[in-house]
Amino acid sequence: MKLIPTTEAVGHVLCHDLTQIIPGVIKDARFRKGHIVQEEDIPVLLSMGKEHLYVWENDGSKYHEDEAAEILYSLCANEHITRSKETKEGKVELFAGCDGLFRVDVARVCRLNSLGEMMIATRQNNFPVHAGDKLAGTRVIPLVIEKTKMEAAKEAVGSEPLLKLIPYVHKKVGIITTGEEVKKGIIQDAFGPAVRKKLAEFDTEILGQIFPGDNKEAICQAIQDFLAQGADFIVCTGGMSVDPDDNTPGAIRMSGAHIVSYGAPVLPGAMFLMAYAESGVPIVGLPGCVMYAKRTIFDLVLPYIMADEPVKPEDLSRLGVGGLCLGCDVCVFPNCGFGR
Repeated sequence: MKLIPTTEAVGHVLCHDLTQIIPGVIKDARFRKGHIVQEEDIPVLLSMGKEHLYVWENDGSKYHEDEAAEILYSLCANEHITRSKETKEGKVELFAGCDGLFRVDVARVCRLNSLGEMMIATRQNNFPVHAGDKLAGTRVIPLVIEKTKMEAAKEAVGSEPLLKLIPYVHKKVGIITTGEEVKKGIIQDAFGPAVRKKLAEFDTEILGQIFPGDNKEAICQAIQDFLAQGADFIVCTGGMSVDPDDNTPGAIRMSGAHIVSYGAPVLPGAMFLMAYAESGVPIVGLPGCVMYAKRTIFDLVLPYIMADEPVKPEDLSRLGVGGLCLGCDVCVFPNCGFGR
């Protein structure tokens, strides 16, 4: 840094905070470290008694923190993601431009954060978000940073954006509620209202609800009927335990669907089934907990389905860490999948 006359400081970067004191009015930093001096700042600085200023001496080998922050943002920038209007103190914030599924390339973000002097902090990977939600923040730690360091960052992460926001799409949904006791009216259907409430959080259209009992062929036919009606998503409720007369998994298999997984490492919701029809339409088998638990496996998988993101076995396996819901009135870990 170098000391220059204040009258010659326009365009230079301050190397430290400058405090303004007006008794009874203000005693605070009037200009922050990293501020680029403007023409209108000169009279204010002189009124503060600042005849000379320490400014950053740019030799062409370094970026100012705000310039470097723009580079970090460019590594994250993507469709459907907006940003803060200002780049300030080496920081840019990113926001959701629509409702959707937020995805992070975890390995590459970790690679960048391990370089030091810069950071990107994000929400959890595969997190459902709403338009306007904050997704991430980038920050350059020092006031100035070597250009070679930023080039190393770009090389480390490559050209693909580190972040992605996948918008939800409209889904026509068919609901199939199994169980002879429900079909015969012996007990009242509790699954339908619970499922409809979950689906109402997204852009969905309910095609109808069918009660085929426990007959495997009838359940299979109900699946085929909804597919014929143009369903984009089929929800089968009930009959997901290992009891001999629970035929929902067998009926889904009989329909010709590909079973991704029968069972998931999530509580509540271990007896969950994920499948896809030959046409690619997702079909889920929901365990009984969906009727009464506030958040279940259904809440974790539903954003994938609504964003048209294929649910793979490894996606379900990863849910095990953090997949134990404690049923808190207010989620104690807001970044967990249950905490929407």
